[in-house]
Amino acid sequence: MKKKPISIIGMPLDLGQGRRGVDMGPSAIRYATAQDELIKLGYEVEDLGDILTSSPESSVIEHQNLKYLKEVSLACEQLADSISKVVERDRFPLVFGGDHSIAIGTIAGVAKHYENLGVIWYDAHGDLNTGETSPSGNIHGMSLAASLGIGHPALVRCGGYAPKVRPENVVLVGIRELDQGEKELIRELGIRVFTMHEIDRLGMARVMDEAIHIVSKNTDGVHLSLDLDGLDPKDCPGVGTPVPGGISYRESHLAMEMLAEANKITSAEFVEVNPILDQSNQTAKVAVALIGSLFGKKIL
Repeated sequence: MKKKPISIIGMPLDLGQGRRGVDMGPSAIRYATAQDELIKLGYEVEDLGDILTSSPESSVIEHQNLKYLKEVSLACEQLADSISKVVERDRFPLVFGGDHSIAIGTIAGVAKHYENLGVIWYDAHGDLNTGETSPSGNIHGMSLAASLGIGHPALVRCGGYAPKVRPENVVLVGIRELDQGEKELIRELGIRVFTMHEIDRLGMARVMDEAIHIVSKNTDGVHLSLDLDGLDPKDCPGVGTPVPGGISYRESHLAMEMLAEANKITSAEFVEVNPILDQSNQTAKVAVALIGSLFGKKIL
């Protein structure tokens, strides 16, 4: 990957999901020496600190089907503004989360600078729910739908425009748990999804070849949104919504190495690290290892 200067932004938001602790994710990733790893690889790195967010104790759930809508929307607007400023300075925005609702803000800040943004959604879940289809009302399960222009206006219009991405420019990798509404939306929009079945059957190398081809076709930038629950819980126990049978540690490194070789990624976020549920900061360490591979670290 071309050594573009990197700006790290922490987004300690935990209002988009139902288990406490993910607000400490950015600190855990920093503690696992993410910045040092990037500097060793030859990058110029700045850490812009954390976006100020609300806590559950200072907030009220007004809509059970869209929990903490006002607070999540405000936080994502702030993140979108920070991301946009980073892109304007010709730097690579690297976001540490926080729950996956933050992707609404990340993509909003990035997509305004590209005509056709591609998105790789590396996750166990589709995050394609709306307030009408979500079983939980947790907004971290709605972030990709919102980025596609589907859902509540406060989420869809983050950054003042919609949609951010087109269905044909989105690829989901590692999926193994979908709600009924998400399945219907995937079929309706024709979104390319590589479930664990495809990864098992085709192998990660072929899956990533196809994914890179899809998100590179007719696009001028590619965003990577990586949820650590995309990996198997044995490798990443510190996540709020673990799903057994996930992508392996080594398969994930291969995926990041192939993205580095393709030199297509223009922004990235690593989300859902929850130190309270973790073991000796293992999940944050995995995040840092994958960040290293994404930015060009090799075995030899």
